[in-house]
Amino acid sequence: MKFLYCLLFVFAIQAMLYAQEKDLALQQLHHSVKIVTDNWGVPHIYAQDEHDLFFAQGYQAAKDRLFQLEVFRRRATGTMAAVLGEQELKRDIGARLFSFRGNADADFAHYHPRGKAIIQAFTDGINAYINRVLQGKAPMPFELKALGISPGLWTPKVVISRHNGWLTNVQEELSNARLLQQLGENNLRLLNDYQPRQPDLHLDSGIDKERLNDDILDLYNAFRAPVSFTKNEIDPAFRNTVDEAKLTAAIKHEEPSNPTEGSNNWVINGGLAKNRYPMLANDPHRVISTPSLRYMVHLSAPDWDVIGGGEPTLPGVSIGHNQYGAWGLTIFETDAEDLYVYKLNPSNRDQYWYKGRWTNFTTVHDTIEVKNRLPVAVVHQFSVHGPVCFIDSLHHIAYAVKCGWLQKGCAPYLASLRMNQAKTWEEFRKACTYSYIPAENMIWADRKGHIGWQTVGIAPIRNHHSGMVPVPGDGRYEWNGYLPVIKRPSLTDVKEGFIATANENRSPAGYRWLNSIGYSWSDDYRVKRINEVLGSKKQISIEDMQSLQMDYYSMPARQLLPLLKKANSTDETVNKGKAILAEWDKVLSVVSVAASVYTTWVKFIEKELLLKLQLTNSNFNSTKKMIAILNDPATSWKNDAIAIRNKILTQALSDAMNELGDKLGSDTSKWQYGQQQMKHVLIKHPLNGLVNNKTPAGINLGPVPRGGDENTVNSTGATWNQAAGASFRVIIDCANWDLAVATNAPGQSGDPASSHYRDLFELWSGNKYFPMYYSRAKIKTVTESVLILKPETVKQ
Repeated sequence: MKFLYCLLFVFAIQAMLYAQEKDLALQQLHHSVKIVTDNWGVPHIYAQDEHDLFFAQGYQAAKDRLFQLEVFRRRATGTMAAVLGEQELKRDIGARLFSFRGNADADFAHYHPRGKAIIQAFTDGINAYINRVLQGKAPMPFELKALGISPGLWTPKVVISRHNGWLTNVQEELSNARLLQQLGENNLRLLNDYQPRQPDLHLDSGIDKERLNDDILDLYNAFRAPVSFTKNEIDPAFRNTVDEAKLTAAIKHEEPSNPTEGSNNWVINGGLAKNRYPMLANDPHRVISTPSLRYMVHLSAPDWDVIGGGEPTLPGVSIGHNQYGAWGLTIFETDAEDLYVYKLNPSNRDQYWYKGRWTNFTTVHDTIEVKNRLPVAVVHQFSVHGPVCFIDSLHHIAYAVKCGWLQKGCAPYLASLRMNQAKTWEEFRKACTYSYIPAENMIWADRKGHIGWQTVGIAPIRNHHSGMVPVPGDGRYEWNGYLPVIKRPSLTDVKEGFIATANENRSPAGYRWLNSIGYSWSDDYRVKRINEVLGSKKQISIEDMQSLQMDYYSMPARQLLPLLKKANSTDETVNKGKAILAEWDKVLSVVSVAASVYTTWVKFIEKELLLKLQLTNSNFNSTKKMIAILNDPATSWKNDAIAIRNKILTQALSDAMNELGDKLGSDTSKWQYGQQQMKHVLIKHPLNGLVNNKTPAGINLGPVPRGGDENTVNSTGATWNQAAGASFRVIIDCANWDLAVATNAPGQSGDPASSHYRDLFELWSGNKYFPMYYSRAKIKTVTESVLILKPETVKQ
């Protein structure tokens, strides 16, 4: 009898679930496709062939993220000005100037042998949903209504746009050149932690240094910048008439500025794992936004069964696992850009000096639609090196950016399609050879017990310059092709039993091609902490991996606090701060008072140190470099070096204590780190404050307390309001794919009216996960809804 009641209960639950099934007929489908959405908004797509699989992925992505997709499409095609007006004209010019102009079919084929068909099916799926919206059969996103925008149809070329890639380092080159003039070479090296050796920063005498302060990268920066909206762009029917200052007065926080982005990943072998199989963890650190950058999906069809996180604008999965192995990524800093400077022909500004003769720029004529004005005619120019971004006719100078990422195969993450079908480490490594943008540390773990690391990315061979400053474009500083990916650093089945990466310098000792990858890396504090924890454990469980991803331990504090202990002071305020820090466990936890003191102190240390170095209008590029100077003050000050260092540390602590008192009051028990006036996260919707009460409620998320900083494994950035970090996380146990856990804040949906717009925010902000189920049996237990896409019968 008990069994009968249980059986009836199961049938009742299943009946309730499948009562939510919906059928939808669509043209272009070959067979029926089932899309099972779980309790956390993750779609599990079951198709009978490859075409239908990626068609359905595109359809579902558009259903969940149409506003995000429309902004991406317009940025990719340079058509923002058509709907937002003249203020977006430079963006559109830059987007078209730096667009991929190579053979599209060859580009599609690079990412997968059937790349063209896959990408076409994906965009057809997106368009199928967009057509339903345009026909009034599916809801128009409120953002598009408010902006008066109708979504446009996608083409495969939109998918291979490079505008959203992790691209470096032309901005750094120009900044370095300017700082060389302002500060001198010695001070530039003092502020930057170049690794593994000092690069050549010599600026060729043929470059007019005075002209480098012009807005040379204006068009480049314009197309790379995120889109922001103003009240004037909102349809009057949706426009907020309340003063924005009053509207947001109750929410006080520091706006994000230059958010620190990066990532962590690691793999352990079965010898270290509790379940005796390899495990993998990955948490990419990108801008914290709504909707989330990442989009999770499960793709299942003949020859495909992959789950994990990608981006809604791309087919496939970039981080996740199939039935054979798991993979993840972090950025491996690689310099694939150079700024070239040309002498123009005084008699003909359309000619530049190259290899001993005047050479004509290639020109492309274009027309850009602009809202509320006539179309604008534009002439794009190209040198032998690439897009010409700035011309100074008065001084007869031109500038162009040579971009490795404008080569075939450089659409971000699309080579993941090959990785998605890898069955072994060898197959995965071969798939990696097609991955050009971004440059990354790819890691692998499989059920056969193997773990591996392979760096990927397009890396130009520079034989004549470091790539750290602009160079003349007269032919003396040419690239000599690109490094083959397979020859880039890699490891497999290491004796330590684990491999970890966190954007630190990973160039091997004596590496020959340093000029190809660059010299600017993230501080190595995160990876040192990961290595320390993994190297001290056995029987590592999923819970241990979660704990490490959420780790708030400060490695820099371990270096700074002993220096403070040696710095004696008679100042009561300083000693009060020292007493608080002396009892601290070095964990930047939400409830820690010492964490507030420490992080504020570090900010003032930088200020005081720069003051003593007479570099007050500058910044250190790393905490590590700043601490190195403090650890060896004699290199900066010949006389009284220790006394100068002690004064820096104590004065900074006095300033920090005073600032905290002014901000949080005299009662130090109320100085907890995780609070609205200190470390927190507030995610603002792009239309926050611009629209009226027709906006769905709760489009902003937070503020909620956070811990950590830019140097903790759980990286939360350097600003009080967390601007970047791991919105997406995954941990995978090769022993059982159903043991995998994940998070994707604030939610899978970009629609504020959806329950999946914000449902993962509380989990994420509470440092918790949800199960990333893989088997049909497990997925059935957490099914929220089922959508059946069917082929539409065409009437004769």
